[in-house]
Amino acid sequence: MVSAEEDLKPSYGAWTPPLNPAAPRGLCTDCGVSRFRDPKQCGQACQFIAPDYPGFETKVHGRTRDIAAADEVFFGAHLRLVRARLKVPAPEAQWTGITTRIAEKLLESGTVDAVLTVAPDPNDRWRPIPVLITDPKDMAKARGMRMGYAPLLALLEPARDLGFRRIAVIGIPCQVYALRALEASLGFDALYVIGTPCSDNTTTENFHHFLALLSDAPETVTYLEFRADFHVELRFADGRRREIPFLKLPISDLPPDFFPVTCRTCVDYTNSLSDLTVGYMGGEGEQWLIVRNARGQALLEALGDEIVCTSPTDSGKRNAAVKGFLINTERAAGGLPLRRMPGFMRGLMGWLMPRIGPKGLEFARARVEMKAIETILHLRRLEPARMKYMIPDHVWRLAARYGLAPLPGERS
Repeated sequence: MVSAEEDLKPSYGAWTPPLNPAAPRGLCTDCGVSRFRDPKQCGQACQFIAPDYPGFETKVHGRTRDIAAADEVFFGAHLRLVRARLKVPAPEAQWTGITTRIAEKLLESGTVDAVLTVAPDPNDRWRPIPVLITDPKDMAKARGMRMGYAPLLALLEPARDLGFRRIAVIGIPCQVYALRALEASLGFDALYVIGTPCSDNTTTENFHHFLALLSDAPETVTYLEFRADFHVELRFADGRRREIPFLKLPISDLPPDFFPVTCRTCVDYTNSLSDLTVGYMGGEGEQWLIVRNARGQALLEALGDEIVCTSPTDSGKRNAAVKGFLINTERAAGGLPLRRMPGFMRGLMGWLMPRIGPKGLEFARARVEMKAIETILHLRRLEPARMKYMIPDHVWRLAARYGLAPLPGERS
């Protein structure tokens, strides 16, 4: 066997082997399992077939989410919710670089042999490619947001073949669910899972189309982030920054299939099977950490005094925003065009929403409820036979607040 060090050296410590082609699937985000030597493992690993969140929550966290608790029905099982930032932000990080720094620490301390994550394609900064990183200095190359599908888990078998026994994985929810489903059979000695909440994904080609709607020079955009203050932030190669209110985004100009059915029917927006979820929704200008279990707490503690942690904020009311989303989604799910708000109203509401809309944890609750509504309405129209298998009980509980209840045959 070629040594890991030899094999990794030619590519700055971040290594991607040749990948098998993806096996054809129906609802699929190409998490990488269909590229395994035995692609039939998709049947037991895929969250879009018959997910068992209570079962895997018990295996990973020692218990299921407490749906009677104030926030576990929204965010999943957890020990604590934290608003956080690094004292010294990392250059070119999406926020301050918490996820990258944790991974660096794991490699520096020898806690893991490799980190499985995504890095930018050399020919397209926005296209994600899966990589195994063994040198902590090379984690910097994985900073920032990518948009598109990356068969991350396809590197699990090569990682094991190279002799890596302790790994960390940074992944989005559909990848983490499949990882947990296969975890026991993979045979790693230690596995640390850092999850990111998944904002609706799309192809890299579609994302370039979106950038072209936002800027006359999309090739100069170096950064894009959906922020919790109801704005999208763009940064440009010449140092300029631009903020666009959500209500002024050209969503109505996107093709109907811009977001795939998989992303419109995802039931795990907050990555509930990770050890530690690192995102932004409840951070109100900083990052938002969901510490789910003892491993997640250890990952956070590894940062020591490099990180500033405070309690999340929580203000405003989400009901109106979620109800408006429900109405628009009902129209879209029924094939009707989205209603366009008059221009002067969009400007007014774009000004008002950051001032009167939900903030902090209330903003996060709103987004999770919106995803629950979206899942039910789109599955009801496009894949009704799957509803009783794909929708966990907590999703129905979230949607019930807005009058969405299962029809006959929709709940097992």
